[in-house]
Amino acid sequence: MAEKAIPRKPPSRIDLARIGVVDIGSNTVRLVVYDVPDRMPVPMFNEKSDCRLVEGMAETGNLSPAGVERALKSLRRFVRLADAMGVVTLDLVATAAVREAKDGEAFCEHIKSEFGIKVSVLSGAEEAELSAIGLITGVPDADGILGDLGGGSLDLVGLNKGTCETFGTLPLGHVRITEMADGKIRKARGIIAEHIASAAWLSKSPGRNLYLSGGIMRNIARVFIEQTGYPLHVVDNYSIRHDDALRLSRLLAGLSASTLKKIPAISPSRIKSMPFAAEVLAHLIETVKPEHVIFSGFGMREGQMLKRLPEALRHQDPLIAGAESLAERTGRFSLNGHEISDWLTPLFPDATESDKRRTLAACLLSDIGWNEHPDYRAEHAFYRCLRLPYAGLSHPDRVSIAAMVYVRYNGNSSAPLVTTVRSLLADDQLSKVDGIGRAIRLAHTLSGSAPGLLVQTRLERKAKTLVLHMPGGSGVFQSETVERRFRGLSKCLGLRGSISLK
Repeated sequence: MAEKAIPRKPPSRIDLARIGVVDIGSNTVRLVVYDVPDRMPVPMFNEKSDCRLVEGMAETGNLSPAGVERALKSLRRFVRLADAMGVVTLDLVATAAVREAKDGEAFCEHIKSEFGIKVSVLSGAEEAELSAIGLITGVPDADGILGDLGGGSLDLVGLNKGTCETFGTLPLGHVRITEMADGKIRKARGIIAEHIASAAWLSKSPGRNLYLSGGIMRNIARVFIEQTGYPLHVVDNYSIRHDDALRLSRLLAGLSASTLKKIPAISPSRIKSMPFAAEVLAHLIETVKPEHVIFSGFGMREGQMLKRLPEALRHQDPLIAGAESLAERTGRFSLNGHEISDWLTPLFPDATESDKRRTLAACLLSDIGWNEHPDYRAEHAFYRCLRLPYAGLSHPDRVSIAAMVYVRYNGNSSAPLVTTVRSLLADDQLSKVDGIGRAIRLAHTLSGSAPGLLVQTRLERKAKTLVLHMPGGSGVFQSETVERRFRGLSKCLGLRGSISLK
């Protein structure tokens, strides 16, 4: 018996304090809640339920009856959780299984009747476009092919430097292809090859990148990270050369269920369909011929969320917006990160825009460890920065920012903690880490991390000399610690240090 519909307040632009997206996928149903202040949203809750709506659909054409019951049970929890969390805008979006099932419309009507919320059933092109929007949020200049593999479909987007040019969807979801091939990988190869060949545009731009999203692709990324001994266990923006990705995909596709169970990185719920997802990936790599395969932690749900935002929020840099938001929540009376970044600009006159962005992020996060135990402050700050849950961060960005903040807390960039991931940094990035970290430390020392004081001082770089200008009439800036840390910064940059009091 259906429960009474829950009345919901109509969403408005003012009510964008928290946005919820329920993704009714072919394999899972997931709720993600985003906190939306005046910056790019931050995910604050994320839970999924394995419902497998697409199970058996290849034979019956209908959604799995058991899957429908599991999905409705999950929705009862998710809708009530969203209400308790203060979510005003709650979007329910359904993808391939609901879109294609003969009883998909009846399923949506049941949801509307029970919960009072209409389900938006996405077309294949709409699903692909939302996935692309999610990817581009973190990789604005994405160039190549995006493949979003769900349980019921493989959605494809052709990308030209951040612009979506071509969309397509193929019935190659990892649950669906497992059933279509009767659980036989050899039979699956022929089906996959036939469908991918029908998208002739996939093979027309070799040498660019292949971007991948979707839960099972993230699971594959974790396997690759583990098997290659990659030093950073973060899926978003994890990049691997196409030949290594193809070799590992083929290996994964050939493993038995008993062997797959022994790999800790593989979710038990994905054991059955994992070889088939790996086979789809291998065919994609062979067809697209990318230079690199890049995995994304962001996709359709983020795209749906972004559509809800005011225009001004959509175009914010997600890294800087996230760092600003975190600084506001965790800082003290704290010195503003923009103030620090402006103050140390004279140190690196040849800095690129990418350098300046990383430096600004490190400055914004430079007070992140103030309330940690002093003995662990540097270590905890390093790991928090390394594992930031924001889009717009390459893996070198993560290491660079984390190392700068580690040095800011008196850490040593040659410490084992940092050396495990230093290989991800280019030499030119590595050479700047110590200087920026020491400069940020000096900024906090000069000002006591209080706002309004640092701007009364300035740095000047002259040939082989670094000058720190401070007002002579005030004793607030003069201390042995300030002098010692300024000398350390000057030496790190290979300059002679001079303090000017006026």
